[in-house]
Amino acid sequence: MTYQATYQLAQLNIAKAKSGDAHSPEMASFWAQVDAINALADRHEGLIWRLQDETTGNAGRFRIPGQEGMIVNLSVWRDVKALHSFVYRTGHAQIMARKDEWFVDEDEITMVLWWVPAGHRPSLEECWQRLLKLRAEGPTPEAFTFKQRFDPPA
Repeated sequence: MTYQATYQLAQLNIAKAKSGDAHSPEMASFWAQVDAINALADRHEGLIWRLQDETTGNAGRFRIPGQEGMIVNLSVWRDVKALHSFVYRTGHAQIMARKDEWFVDEDEITMVLWWVPAGHRPSLEECWQRLLKLRAEGPTPEAFTFKQRFDPPA
């Protein structure tokens, strides 16, 4: 019998470019690494889907309305363990270690996790609302963090 998950883990991560423009010359060293990191994600066990446009293969052109200069990363994973492994145990961690070179150090939470029905692909508006919920209410089953996780709905 084949196991099929009823829920998968969605994640949104945002970062505001220090230059105020996600595609400024100051961001070139960041963008130079994006394709390799995306390829690493694509090969990582547990990635279900990631937001990308057909031209570039990344999410660099997508914007949350009213959030200029903000870069978004949106993906869906099999579970928290798979996402955590990618974020902290691959070359992605080396990029995270350099984030202060490119991005504003935000006082607010910039990453949110939540469970979605298998096959669902969240919109940027849905993601933004989840992040705002996490900021306003703290971690709940509808919007949480790696530090305070919740199991998928029963």
